[in-house]
Amino acid sequence: MPADLTMIDIPPTSMHKYSVIWLHGLGADGHDFEGIVPDLHLAAAAHVHFIFPNAPVQPVTINGGMKMRAWYDILGMTLETDVDVAGIYRSTGLIERLIQQEIDKGIPSRHILLAGFSQGGVIALHAGLRYPKPLAGIVALSACLPTVEQLKAEGSSANYTTPIFMAHGILDAVIAIEHAKAALDGLEALGYHVKWHDYLMEHSVCIEEIQHISAFINAIFTEA
Repeated sequence: MPADLTMIDIPPTSMHKYSVIWLHGLGADGHDFEGIVPDLHLAAAAHVHFIFPNAPVQPVTINGGMKMRAWYDILGMTLETDVDVAGIYRSTGLIERLIQQEIDKGIPSRHILLAGFSQGGVIALHAGLRYPKPLAGIVALSACLPTVEQLKAEGSSANYTTPIFMAHGILDAVIAIEHAKAALDGLEALGYHVKWHDYLMEHSVCIEEIQHISAFINAIFTEA
């Protein structure tokens, strides 16, 4: 396990074929999306290792310096620019090590999917699109992407065609949907193919979204 990174995990009940690394949002922890697993109704569920890492505890500037679980610091209200980019890279390194741990167990990188909500979605996109080996897919929920410019130089050709699912709430007052659509536009301008969904919800997850995530993953994890 990477230093300073604990996790909740749900091991497969049959032969381990796939892995999902799911990253929570600011101030939450690995338990936040643990309950989503049965709702995904994955055909290959028995073969999937679900990993829900806990972000490191650190002071968050926008919250008065209060210490909480965060993948990176947020410095101000402009979420596309007022962020700790160095922190994004540090957390990306932790996730890369988690991916490697699954590869060391014999799971091909093409069978490893990254997912994340809010800050976790930022890390899933940044880590996944820079990763040097092909991944199964990337799911980014209610997230933006402050590092689109860096991806112009650092994006990995191995994940240029990796399936990407992005979704956002129209009523999101935490990360405005305009920030997510700017990320979408930036990624599409770089040639990435993104499946986009939006929903009449706030900074959260809804049943229809879970159904769409389920269809997305089931189309990728086809060996039941």
